[in-house]
Amino acid sequence: MKVIIIEDEIKTARELERMLQNLDDAIQVEATLTSVAAAIAWLKGNPAPELIFSDIQLGDGLSFEIFREVKTEAPVIFCTAFDEYAIRAFESNSIDYLLKPVEEETLARSLEKYNRFKEHLIASAAYTQNLNRVLNQMDPAYKQNLLVHYRDQIIPIKVSDIHFIYASGRSVQIYVGNDKSYPVQYTIEQLELMLNPAQFFRANRQFIINRNTVQNIEHYFNRKLYVVSQITPPEKIIIGKVKAQSFLKWIEQ
Repeated sequence: MKVIIIEDEIKTARELERMLQNLDDAIQVEATLTSVAAAIAWLKGNPAPELIFSDIQLGDGLSFEIFREVKTEAPVIFCTAFDEYAIRAFESNSIDYLLKPVEEETLARSLEKYNRFKEHLIASAAYTQNLNRVLNQMDPAYKQNLLVHYRDQIIPIKVSDIHFIYASGRSVQIYVGNDKSYPVQYTIEQLELMLNPAQFFRANRQFIINRNTVQNIEHYFNRKLYVVSQITPPEKIIIGKVKAQSFLKWIEQ
């Protein structure tokens, strides 16, 4: 059986591949893809695999974008740390999931489920309809406002007023106009899921940036990009070469 793995954590992908081959040595991992862009390119340029294992949150966006861009009949087993609402969406539409960290026993059950229903999944148009329903149910309702606790106040901040979000260690700050910043209790990963990816881009581990507050972009060392914001950040906002093209395409959209 030919499968692909869409996962941006290399160690996690290798462990998943090891478990798959341990469970069935006939499984052949055709590719390990680490981004939305790479997965779209691979699926457009290669025959469809028999099964796809996909993380949900990738470095350049959510994997839902892949399956909206590329129509594939291959069943998808998502890897997720999402809440019970999302899990119920999977279950109600007969699409399996693996809750991270993935355990071999759980993986074995998913493979058994796939093997029981694979002929029906591949032959039936209902599978594609179910996948689309799952994507629609799991597509988050993006935040329009965030509440921040500042001294003795609870302050509503319009998401559109955020210039960038900066994470340093365990501290996460949102920066708005007039060089004001406020601490938030969310992680930067949680905030990434709350914000519309059409408006906000995860530049790197430290920054999420608002499209409307990008003043200019400069070439940086080793094919990286340096983003100049309308207000001065605590450190330079650097887009790595892996994300550079995705970022430029995002800016143009």
